[in-house]
Order: sequence, then structure tokens, then C-alpha cells
Amino acid sequence: MLATTEFALLRKIAEEQAAARAPSLVAAITRGDGIAWWGGRGEVDGAPPTVDTQYRIGSITKTFVAVLVMRLRDEGKLDVTDPLDKHVPGTALGDLTIAQLLSHTGGLTSESPGDWWERAAGGDWATLESTLDDRSRVLRAGKQLHYSNPGFAVLGEVVARLRGRAWDEVLDEEILAPLGMSRTTRGPVAPHALGWAVHPYADVLLPEPTPDNGAMAPAGTLWSTVTDLGRWARFLAGDTGDVLHPDTLTEMATPITVDEGDVWRIGWGLGLQLFRENGRRLIGHGGSMPGFLATVAVDPRSGTGVLTMANSTSGVRIAGLSVELLSLVDDYEPVLPTEWRPRSDVDPALLSLTGQWFWGPTAFLLRALGDGWLDLAPADGKGRASRFRPTGVDTWVGLDGYFAGETLTLHRDTTGTATHLDLATFIFSRTPYDPAAPIPGGVDPSGWR
Repeated sequence: MLATTEFALLRKIAEEQAAARAPSLVAAITRGDGIAWWGGRGEVDGAPPTVDTQYRIGSITKTFVAVLVMRLRDEGKLDVTDPLDKHVPGTALGDLTIAQLLSHTGGLTSESPGDWWERAAGGDWATLESTLDDRSRVLRAGKQLHYSNPGFAVLGEVVARLRGRAWDEVLDEEILAPLGMSRTTRGPVAPHALGWAVHPYADVLLPEPTPDNGAMAPAGTLWSTVTDLGRWARFLAGDTGDVLHPDTLTEMATPITVDEGDVWRIGWGLGLQLFRENGRRLIGHGGSMPGFLATVAVDPRSGTGVLTMANSTSGVRIAGLSVELLSLVDDYEPVLPTEWRPRSDVDPALLSLTGQWFWGPTAFLLRALGDGWLDLAPADGKGRASRFRPTGVDTWVGLDGYFAGETLTLHRDTTGTATHLDLATFIFSRTPYDPAAPIPGGVDPSGWR
């Protein structure tokens, strides 16, 4: 990046590391196919941290587990509406759906019963399952967002049951190896940072334990580096390779529930955390474990991503810092629009359908996209807009917006001339309330007056 941009970013993390008294702090900006900038402050084992220094990333682990679950869905091995009992029978949580567990809407307790699991060695699945009884349900399923770490421990077991091996083995094979993330591991592998608690009133440190969390590990056990987490940021920005279909990633990033408040700032999709800051919508996840804090987030519109990691239990404004770094990049080096070029994949047969259509008296514009796709949006840019993918002769399915999942059908007369569009019973005609179109309720025979 430009020298002025890099210095502004470095100054921001330097101020945060000093003010929060973090033993070390690293951050990076991703764009395109790599890391555009990275910086670090503080020390790890007496030397500055590098892009290869491991930090524990806590609940960012959940995003990997969620992708493993959605891969199973895409293969037809489960459906997100399936009850847990279908895949892990016999638990006290069997009626909860996979989607409720992914979106933290199952009403489960936020933490596992017993000792503070993040600082204690974890037991096996049988031990954890024995503690997840009816008392683990603190809210009615589907009532509201209630973040649950045990919910993702359960999802890790779902992956293990359907794949026939431990969830982290599946992770290595299906995600980490294909993406080249060789320094993302279940436990620390040198060089790695030690986790510290910083005394609130003195500049001294207390080491934090980092035990393996057993069956709770899918909720937050992974360690990673700037290089590897940068690759994961690019994944979340859409560079999914052969690991996940882009449509599935979009589905995961669609809000299912939001935190309470007059204006929502944090929500969840299927395993992904959603942020709204300063008019910007971000997807990713935060993470914290004793001794460590981390965040990864991307702006889907620009493709710019950010990651931050620190080896301190608290004090660092890890999420706020990430947003500020993104804002700096947008101010100093905004992403330029992609150059317009004519397309070679527009179906010539669709050109006669483009232009103005009317839903009642409201004007819409139909545009032809590549590969037979269509875009239907209000002419004034305000209101219900969706893209549509072809599903057959003169039929398309909505991909986003109000009409997601709905079928758009083109009707023709006996000569083959297009007469009207039918979209979820809404009739779109070439003129407002065309009397020749089958508009439910009819058109006043006196016409316009």
C-alpha cells in the first residue's frame, strides 16, 4: 500500500498496543489474492512477532466448523432443518435443529456446565453430553439470539459422526490443506505467542493456561498466524476455491438473528458473525480465550478484509481496532470500481425482454446479466430488487432480496411474443396495469381517468 497508508495503519496499532498494554499485537489488511499490509507491535519471546507467529484465535474456530457443516449440507448428508436427534441421537437436545445451533437461536446455555471450560482440560464427548440436560436450555428455542459455546461443541460431534473421524481431522483434510493453511492447528506449534493476563494496576504479567478443551474444542481451540488467517479472510470475501460454493457462503452470511437494540450492530447467520459499522456491513467472527483476542472481518462489497490478534486476556479493543483499520484503508486507498467492459456471455434472446416493466403503476427495470441471469429492480432504485438465475425455459429463481427463492416465469402468446412476467403472483406487464395481462381483481373497464 502507499507509504502514507501504511504509516497510518501502523500508528493505529501502535497506539492500541501501548494504550492497552498488550504484550504483542499483530494486524493485517487483505485485498485481492493476498495480504496488502501487515504490522506488529510488542514482543514474542524477546523478538517482534512475524506473519508466522501463532496466536490462539478462539471463537473464529466456529467459522471453520460451520463451513464443515455446510459442506455436509451441500453433499446431501444433512439439512439445516434436521433435528439434532437425526444425526446424534439420544441427547437431551435432540429437537434443536442444525440451523438453530449454527445461528445461536437454540436457547442453549452460553457456557458448558462445570469448570470454566476455556481454562480447563476438556473431557470427551460422552462426558460433555452427560452434562447437557434440560437445565442447559435457558431460553425457548427460536426465541432470540443467545450465544452458545456448547452448541458448537455439538456441531463438532455432528461432523465427527457423519464423517467417521474427529472434526479436526476433517478440518485438516477438507479446509486447511486445500487452502494451504498449514500453520492453523488445534494446539500451539512454535513459533507461537504465550497467553498473558495483564495486571489492571501494574505493568506485570500472569501466564494463562492453554489446555486442550476436549469436546468443547470446536467452540474455540484453533491457533493461527497472520498468513493463514489472511487466507481465511480472503475465503470469507468470496475466494472459496473448491472448498465451498460461493452461494453457500452467501447463505451463511445472510442474517438470521440480531442482537437486541434500537439499531442492530451485531447479528448471526449460519455460523458467521455479522457487523454493521458506519454504514458498512461486515462478515467474520471475533474470538477470545484466556490470554488471547482475535478478530477477522471482511467487507463483501469491496473485498477488503482485516485481521487482528493479541496475546492478552482483555483490554485490547480488538473489534473496534479492526473497524478503525478498515476505515483508514477506505479513506486512504478506497477500492476503485472495476473497469466496465462489454460481456460476451449475455444471451441475445434475452435482450428483447430488457427494459421497463410495470408492477401495477410502479416502474421496474429488467437487465440481462451474464449466463442467462436477470436483474429486476425498481426504476427509482428504491424497493424490492433481486437477481434471478435461469432454471428452465422461461423460468428463473430469485437469488437475493425480497424475492429470494421465488420463481419468475415469462409468459408468451401463441406467436411466442412475451406478454407478462409472473413473480410470486405479482404480474409485471409492459404498460401499467395492462388490461390484457391476467391481473388478479381485474382492471377497471373505464380505464385511466
